[in-house]
Amino acid sequence: MATIADVRHELASLADPHRAAGVSRFLQMIPGGYGEGDRAIGVPVPEQRGVAGRYWRDLSLTDTAILLTSGVHEERLTALFILVRKFVKGDEEERSRIFGIVLANTSRINNWDLVDSSAPYIVGPWLMDKDRSVLDRLAESSLVWDRRIAVMATLAFIRAGDFDWTFRLGERLLRDPHDLVHKAVGWMLREVGNRDRAAEEEFLAKHYRVMPRVMLRYAIEKFEPQRRREYLSGLV
Repeated sequence: MATIADVRHELASLADPHRAAGVSRFLQMIPGGYGEGDRAIGVPVPEQRGVAGRYWRDLSLTDTAILLTSGVHEERLTALFILVRKFVKGDEEERSRIFGIVLANTSRINNWDLVDSSAPYIVGPWLMDKDRSVLDRLAESSLVWDRRIAVMATLAFIRAGDFDWTFRLGERLLRDPHDLVHKAVGWMLREVGNRDRAAEEEFLAKHYRVMPRVMLRYAIEKFEPQRRREYLSGLV
């Protein structure tokens, strides 16, 4: 069986201090940034996926959960890639455990790349045929990562043609204080529009005048130039 030490050793062998400095700036692991206190070692995401692909079968779920508590960003992201693979291949009991691990560790899923690599592939799929009220609780959290998880989880519903929770959470988070939530809501509205433009525009018609600018820009990014100008000018 593989161990946490095996995964850490392989990630360390792929580390690049120069890349780590860039990652730290990009993910705001700087004083005052939303990722402050985190540490990157500079392993490219494709390499992390490769490590996850080599170890997901043999690393126990318990050890994967421990890896998710690491102080190294790439170790946590790799743990999430492993959890996603285990979730896809797991039975109902294992999938339930993985969902529980994610919800118990949202304070460690503490940057947008970590959220976006897990919420649409674990949280959303688990809730497809279950009570989704946990998303309301996450959306009410004081932790920005919980709120982004709630929004990003709805991508799984959108892909199944179900937009209700995207609209529900989008409406609730219109006045959220954090731009990472604004961007997530706008992105998910855009995903709705990719499938049903009329449904997205019905939502926008009700709310676009009070939306944070970045949320609106994300939501209308793929609209025709003239239509984008109309929304941005308040002329719809």
